[in-house]
Amino acid sequence: MSSPEAPPRQLRYVEALCEAFDQEMARDPSVFVFGLDVDDHKAIQGSTKGLLAKFGPERVFTTPLSEDAMTGIAIGAAMAGMRPVHVHIRMDFLLLAMNQLVNIAAKAHYMWGGQVKVPLVVRSMIGKSWGQGAQHSQGLHSMFMHVPGLKVVAPSNAHDAKGCMIAAIRDDNPVIFMEHRLLYPTQSEVAAEPFTVEPGKARICTRGDDLTVVGISNMAQEAIRAAELLHEVGVAAEVIDPIWLAPLDIETIAASAKRTGRLLVVDNGWTMAGASAEIIAGVAERVDGVRARRMGFAPTTCPTSPWLEEHFYPNPGTIAAAAWTLARPAEKPWAPSPQSTKLAYQVQFKGPF
Repeated sequence: MSSPEAPPRQLRYVEALCEAFDQEMARDPSVFVFGLDVDDHKAIQGSTKGLLAKFGPERVFTTPLSEDAMTGIAIGAAMAGMRPVHVHIRMDFLLLAMNQLVNIAAKAHYMWGGQVKVPLVVRSMIGKSWGQGAQHSQGLHSMFMHVPGLKVVAPSNAHDAKGCMIAAIRDDNPVIFMEHRLLYPTQSEVAAEPFTVEPGKARICTRGDDLTVVGISNMAQEAIRAAELLHEVGVAAEVIDPIWLAPLDIETIAASAKRTGRLLVVDNGWTMAGASAEIIAGVAERVDGVRARRMGFAPTTCPTSPWLEEHFYPNPGTIAAAAWTLARPAEKPWAPSPQSTKLAYQVQFKGPF
């Protein structure tokens, strides 16, 4: 990671994204942002606010509701020397462009012997909100992690959102940029100057000796809160945010798991053949004797009901309870009170977008 020199300010996640676009578009005229409703007055939760007025409709424009065709245009523009940022809004509908992304964007550099570059950023939202259900809540990042030639990033805070977006725009490879909608109103310190959070380096968010907890995307924030709850009962959890899922910094995770002897991986997707399984397998190949557990979506379709969502998605309470059992197997089960597991951003979130 680079070390930004400008004094940081508190920015929301969406503001940090918007600042990244603004600075990169000002720096490089080949960067443009397009996709469904990027020029709408709501500006994709505010993440493209002001860009149309500053850079004009040739560099900030909406598209027809045709994911496959628009992805093809994005890939062609990238091959021709532009640096498009293509906004798909929901990750669910990247499925309509899988051939474009997997068979063309990811493979072009290899198939043309390195003569072709595809510097494309694909933005997509994941996550629950106000009950968006089966076709609007899925985290499909593990599908893209599986494909050589694609980079996958899932920043969990505003600082990383800006740094990862700038790194993604400058990258000569296609990047799937995953944004959890519950993170949009969250704030963190972000430097005013451009900076990058480069691929392949995880961050240790909290230090602890009792177990290692890896949280992906929003689950990094949930895991940090769970670590606070665990601290109250004498369990010290080391929380790691992988940030970039492909390339994945498995060495940092493995080193922590080797020291603690216990590993809990919490994902924003299903556990079957998911990112959590890949992380645990990578650690198991490097470290003997680590006790491990996965948490993620329950093995069913994403529900719409908020009551069902409480059982479907991991939360600080369920994470803390699972971590306790992993760290203290000889003691009786423990779980924090439901009230103590509620996070500020969950209370403040208002849908729909």
